[in-house]
Order: sequence, then C-alpha cells, then structure tokens
Amino acid sequence: MFTKTFNLILGAIFLTAIAQGSHAQSLTQFVDPIIGSAKHGHVFVGANVPYGAVQLGPNNIFEGWDWCSGYNYSSNNITGFAHTHLSGTGIGDLGDISIMPATGKVLLEKGKKDNLELGYASTFSHDKEVAKAGYYSVWLDRYDIKAELTATERVGFHQYTFKAGSENPHLMLDLVEGIGWDSPVASSLKQLDAYTLVGYRNSKGWSADQRLYFVIKLSQPIKSLKIYSSNQLQLNTEAQGKELKAVIDFASLPQNVLQVKVALSPVSTDNAILNLKTELPGWDFKATVKQADAKWEKQLQKVKIEANTATKRVFYTALYHTMVAPSLFNDVNKDYLGTDKKVYKNANFNNLTTFSLWDTYRAAQPLFTILHPEKVSDVINTMLAIYKQQGKLPVWHLMGSETNTMIGYHAVPVIVDAYLKGYRGFDVNLAYEAIKQSAMQKTDGIDYIQQLKYIPADKVNESVAKALEYAIDDYCIAQMALALNKKDDYAYFSKRAKLYQEYFDPQTQFMRGKLADGSWRTPFSPFASKHREDDYTEGNAWQYIWLVPHDVEGLVKLFGSEKSFVTKLDSLFRVPFQFSKESSPDISGLIGNYAQGNEPGHHIPYLYSYVGQPWKTADLVRQIDREFYTDKPDGLCGNEDVGQMSAWYIFSAMGFYPVNPANGAYVFGSPLLNEASIALPGNKKFNIKVTNNSAANKYIQKITLNGKPYTKSYILHKTIMAGGNLQVYMGSKPSPTFGVSATNRPSSHLNR
Repeated sequence: MFTKTFNLILGAIFLTAIAQGSHAQSLTQFVDPIIGSAKHGHVFVGANVPYGAVQLGPNNIFEGWDWCSGYNYSSNNITGFAHTHLSGTGIGDLGDISIMPATGKVLLEKGKKDNLELGYASTFSHDKEVAKAGYYSVWLDRYDIKAELTATERVGFHQYTFKAGSENPHLMLDLVEGIGWDSPVASSLKQLDAYTLVGYRNSKGWSADQRLYFVIKLSQPIKSLKIYSSNQLQLNTEAQGKELKAVIDFASLPQNVLQVKVALSPVSTDNAILNLKTELPGWDFKATVKQADAKWEKQLQKVKIEANTATKRVFYTALYHTMVAPSLFNDVNKDYLGTDKKVYKNANFNNLTTFSLWDTYRAAQPLFTILHPEKVSDVINTMLAIYKQQGKLPVWHLMGSETNTMIGYHAVPVIVDAYLKGYRGFDVNLAYEAIKQSAMQKTDGIDYIQQLKYIPADKVNESVAKALEYAIDDYCIAQMALALNKKDDYAYFSKRAKLYQEYFDPQTQFMRGKLADGSWRTPFSPFASKHREDDYTEGNAWQYIWLVPHDVEGLVKLFGSEKSFVTKLDSLFRVPFQFSKESSPDISGLIGNYAQGNEPGHHIPYLYSYVGQPWKTADLVRQIDREFYTDKPDGLCGNEDVGQMSAWYIFSAMGFYPVNPANGAYVFGSPLLNEASIALPGNKKFNIKVTNNSAANKYIQKITLNGKPYTKSYILHKTIMAGGNLQVYMGSKPSPTFGVSATNRPSSHLNR
C-alpha cells in the first residue's frame, strides 16, 4: 500500500514537473503584440495566425499617420473590430468588415473623438486589454461587454459576453468604414438564413481595386436585420450599394454570450463559405484560441534562445512581427484573384499579398530563406504570377493590386537570393525573364540607366535614391546571369551596378543630384530632407552616401582611402540631424544622421567590418538595441514596415546581418543573446553559444565553428544551413585581431 501510494505521489510530482517544464518552454508567452503600437511603430494589434489572410483587431477613430494600422496605443476608443489590417506601413488601408457589439439605442455613426456619445464607439482601458499571439480581448466600457477575438488563416472568430440584463443587445455591421485612405466602391449584404449573412465589399484606397467576399455565421438566430444604404433604411434583407451598414438584433442570448464567425475570400461568397466549413466548422472558441497559439508556437520554436525575460519579449515579438505578412490571398481550394482581376482556380502554390519590397528585401526576405524555406517558393511563384498578370514584377503589392509605392524593382533581389541559395520550386527561365524585364522598363529614369547614363535630377524626381536602388537590383541580375552562364547580360548588368559612382561628388563626399548639363544641383545641403520633391527618398545626403551594399569596396575607393571612408562614416553617427518642416516623418531612431527608423540605412552599422573595424559595428548594434528596441508599447523607433524593422533585430540579436541582399553572406556584429538554436530542414540545427557576454563585454574576441578556429568576420548562408555549432567569445575591449586583416573581412564578391 505504501509503495503504491508513494509511486502515485512520485507520478504526480513527475507530471507536474512536465507540465511546468512544458509551460516554461512555451515561446508565445513572450509575444506582446502591443510592442510597437505606440508612436510610429504602426504595428497590427489583434488576433491572427502566421501569414493569415485574416488580421482581426480593433480600430480606433482615425487621427492620422500613426493610425495606419487602425490602432494606436495613445487612443482610448474603439469603433469596431475589422478583419483586415496592415502592420507597420506608412500608408493606411484595409479595415474591411467592421463589427461592433452594442446595447441600448441604435446609432449608425461611429462618433467623434471629442464626443463619442454621438456614435456607437466605446472607450476602453489598457488595464482591461489582453493581446497575445492569436488572441485579443478588451472590455468595452460603454456597454459592459467583454470582446474576445481569435482567428484561423481565413476566418475571424468573435466572442462577446454581454452584461446580464443588457438592453437591446445588437451588432453594428459596417461595410463603409476603412482605415485611412480606404473607401467603399460597392458592397452587398444578404441574409441566407436565420444564422447566416453573405456579401462583398469592394473598395479603393492605397490599393486601387480591392475585392473581398465574406460570410458571417452567428451563434444565435437573427431576430431582425436592418440594412442601411447611405444611412437610409432598406425594406429588404438583401441590398447592394456603395455605403452599406446593418444592425443585427437577437431574440435572446443564452448565457449572455454571442459568437460570430467571419470567413473571407478574394474570389466568391461560395468560397468564403467553403473556407468557413473547412477551417472552422465548430463553435469552440477556447479550442480555436489554443490552435492559434499552437500555430504561432510552431513557428517561434524555429529559433530557441537563451536571454533575460525582457530580451525574450523583444526577440519573440519581433519574430512574431516578421510573420504577419506576406499574407494569404487565396482560398482553401487554392483559388485566388489575380492582379488582372481574373479568378485562377486550384493553383499549385499559395498566392500571397502585402509585399513591402522596398523594405523587406534588405533583411526580412533573407530571414525567410533561413527560417521558412517551405514558404520561399510560394513567395517567388506569387511574384511570377503577378509578373504574368500585370506585365511586371510586384513593387508594393496589396490585395491583388499594384500600388507602385516606393522605388526600385526589389522583387529582383528576393528572386535572385532564393535562386542562388538553391531554391528551385519555380520556373527559373520565367524568373530570369521577369527580373530582366524589370530592369528594361521605361519609367522612373530606368531608360537613362539602360544607356549606362546617370539619371538627370532635373528630369526625374528622387534621382539619386532611385539610381542607387537600381544599382543594387542590377547587381543581383548580374549574379543570376553569371550563374546561368549569360555572359553578355552579366557584363551589361555589372556595368549598370557601378553607375552609383556617377552621383558621388569627391569635393563634398556625398551622393548628389546631377543635372542634365552635367553640373551638380545647387544649392546643396547634406542635411536637407524633404518629404516630397527631392533627390532622395525619405532621407538626406548623409544617409544616402552608404546605399551601396553590393559594392562596399568600390564605395571605399571613391573616398580615396579606408581612412577617409571611416572618417566620413564616423561623422554620420556624430553630426546632429537638422529637423525642418519638410523632413520626412519616417526619419526616426536617430544617432547623429543615422536613422534606424527607416530601412535604407539598416546595413550601415555593419560597414565598419568591411574596413577592419568590427568593434565599431559592435558599439552601434548595442546602442541601437539599447535605445530603439524595448518591450514597451513604444518599443519600435519607426514603422515596422511589414517585418523589416523586426528582421533587423532578429538577425542582429543572433549576431550577424545580411548587408548584401544576394551574396549569401552575413556580417558579424555583436550578439545580444547568450544562446540561439536555429531549427533547419532535415532535423539539423545551427547552434550559437556566446561566452562571457554582457553589456560591457560586447566585442567579439574569437569564434570557433564546430570546434575549429573561425577567423572570418562574416558567415555564409550555406554554412548556417549545413548545421553546426558556433562558439563566440566576448570581451570588454576590441580584439586586435578578429576581423582586422583584409583576408578575414567580408567582401561584396564572396563565393557563396
């Protein structure tokens, strides 16, 4: 008896230990979607799953640029819970199909910030708000309603708990309101049965032609449905119009709980219904929350780290942010809406949307090639489908439409990087045709580049920034041409990749706008930063000297010596930025004139390693981490830009960064983590262990790889993907040898 009892006690202790250990290993506990929701981070706050088509979250009353995602931490009001959102962009759009639970008198308008009582909006407190990976809840003060949200890939799941005895509980369905620039073009709503509504919402905004179909399934029967078109009550339970809203009343709410499921489709209401039946046929809200958490956990487990709790919160929230987009833009049967607005049936890939390529080609997409190899081919195949449908690769693609936002043809480095890293799940010949076509367009000064000439600043706006970005893309095309043995193309695009030299003024040592007559544009100030009509894009001459990540050696030569290069680079971080009314709001996270809050500069701290001074890179990485990445609501210093701001942190925290977007190398900096283990295909792992790491010990002294000395201040992609053990030893003073000699420095021309 004693033995049996003792064994039962031991078993209970053992199971408790396992449960506690399992909880301790949960990585979603470190995700806080509120991080980056204050000030300029513009991140999405709400419930979603990795790369899901649905981003279900609260909208505030829109107050301008800092509400581009629909939500900003400074607000205390909610107008509804919408099913599509952007994360970290500088332009507002989406916010489709807003649902707001309410009680009492029916109001058709959302209200105004200074007088919420005029509408149905409610105040809320952050003290009664919970945001987790795959789950969001908030208490609506005005109505005493607890709102809870979760999601699958294509279905948003709401659960509203009303106060007992609430007067006239109802839902406000708004097909009018969007976020920022979004406005309706045409909508429809139809009641199918006592529990089901279907419809569509077509809109225009940043993305010019958006088409979204939906089905709404309710847990309780509808007592009455009142549809309003332009605030005029319609006589039927079916309506079409530009501005539709509806009020849904219920006879009763057992246990005071109402559940709502909303499935989306870019193709049809029938497909929306299929998505709902396939992904979420039941009504178990808690189980759906658990499943969403498990989906996030699976992705987060790809990188296991050892660090303090605050660092884990920053790291895993950053990793979470890199997986909000690109998002699915197809149905469970693989149907999708093309850029040409034709429906493509049963595609052999997952069609995606939300490509912020001017930002993400720098680090977010290279991170994909390490952590999400199973999705790389979907990205490339989507881009190639867009190429066939619209006649060019995506620039900034959103909801089946091309926005043509920002500069460059940066689908090119994404495709080339994937190809050179060995990915072959796409048509290589079509891919090369597409990237070459990008470089042979006749817009935005590319026609000058085709003639191996500079872009005249008096002919083309943002000429310097465009030319520098084109040079990066042309370098990438040259590398793929070389790999495919296209010698003439390699020679031609290699020359184009050097055209950045045309803009370097040796007298001022800045990249400058050059007029058609060959003279420099005057007057000139390296501090000037105009938001529009400028030689640069969201930046100034100080920031654009360095946008040559594909040929750092060539840039050094323009300065005449490494010493001159370093002197200028030092000055970038020391000379104060000069603000003016014309400065771009994207210039943020400043160290001198360096702007961590804007993506074109993200590689700059790592340039010191190219001239044998990696300790300066270490100093800057630690300063950027300390000042611009925290676990607070304002923990991002600039727009998240669909994952790029966070991708910089993920790479830098692990100790390296892809300066060149397509040469398969990562430059060492200063690891912020004590340990990291990257899960790789084939059950391999790449383990990083950092010894003697601390705030003071920020300089790499030496490295061993699989037990052998490793003297390079960079590491190749193929080395990481082979798996192994990297041991990094830190110290409080710069090493006199690590990364100093020319043979150990990173190079723009590395053998992959």
